[in-house]
Formats: sequence, structure tokens, C-alpha cells
Amino acid sequence: MAQVHVESFEAGPLGCMCSIVADLEAKTAIVIDPGGDADHINERLTALGCTLTRVIHTHTHFDHVGATPELQTAHNCTCSIHEADRFLYDLLPVQAAMFGMGTPGRADMEGSLANGKPVSVGAHELDVLHVPGHTPGSTAFFLPSGGPNGEPIVFAGDTLFQGSVGRTDLWGGDSDALITSVKTRLFALSDDAIVVPGHGPLTSIGVEKRTNPFVRG
Repeated sequence: MAQVHVESFEAGPLGCMCSIVADLEAKTAIVIDPGGDADHINERLTALGCTLTRVIHTHTHFDHVGATPELQTAHNCTCSIHEADRFLYDLLPVQAAMFGMGTPGRADMEGSLANGKPVSVGAHELDVLHVPGHTPGSTAFFLPSGGPNGEPIVFAGDTLFQGSVGRTDLWGGDSDALITSVKTRLFALSDDAIVVPGHGPLTSIGVEKRTNPFVRG
């Protein structure tokens, strides 16, 4: 199997966790949730020697899409969301104003992300998990390996955090749906799966099953 490379780092004014998943043999990469700092993302892609083929998003709150237009312009790549979050992307000016931020530019977003329809990067596939609750179109991406010791990884966006879950008081949020998504889709993954949340420190599925006070029992 070709080598997969994963790196995650904070990007943008609200510290969104942006991730690069790359097939170092095929020299192709995808970016998950480019919240900002397009220059740094491009620097990392150049350092890896990889072509960016697609940008995918866990949801369309403004802090997770800030650098998407710049990346699309620079790389002529496909940018994808879950169609249920289309209305949130259309509300970008309202979202940004609510937090006192300037409105991000707009990319050409396709709404092709769907539960059970994998996303490919080189020889690797990320499973797509629809996890509504934080937003109607919230989506997680599961990579069967890629951790430091070959562990699986799930890019959970703002659905699951270390010791917490995403807020549901914004447009389209649904607390019952979020808890159901965590319990039935994320907690169905193996305990050793590393969780890359939308913000904050990494955790694991096993740790959150045992200790997360919002979803225990």
C-alpha cells in the first residue's frame, strides 16, 4: 500500500484544525477544513511535493472555509460540502458578521459529500460519515490508517471534541441529532481511532466513550 501522510494544524482566526492527507507515492493530497492561512497550507503542500486535488469540509461555518477560495484559485481543485449545509454557505456574510469578522470569499462548492460515498486521495480512501447535529450537513471523514503507529483517524469537525461536543445553538443545530450521530456513527469506530476535532487537542474514540460527559450512557 502506498504511504499515506497526515498532518493537522490550526488555521484561521478561530484556530480551526486544518488537515492535509497525502499519498506521498502518487504525490496527490486533499485538504480538510482550510479555515485560513492559505500561504501556510500551500507551503506544506509544496514541501510534500504534492498536488492538491480536492478540498473537503466537515461543515460550512465560516471559520472552516476561510482559505477555500484561495486554494481553489491556486490549484483549480474541486471543493466539496454536504448539500444539507448549502444554506449555511449562502449565509457566510451573516455568520462572519455575528463574530465580528470580515466575510470570506466564495468558492465554487459542489454538494457531493454523502454518507457512504468515499473520498479518494491517491490509493487511499476516506469513508464519509454524515453526522448531523452541529449543522444539518456535518460530516466526518474516516481514514483506516495514517496515525503515528498506523492507527485509524477520524476527522470529526465540530461534532466531537476532547471531553465535549459541538454547539447546537446556531443555524440548523440539533442537540438530539448530534448525540445520536456521535453514538451511532463515531462511537461505532474502533477505540484506537484518533479523533482530529474541529478545534483543540486530539483525542481518541475510546477515551471519549469512557469519559466524555455529554455522551456517556
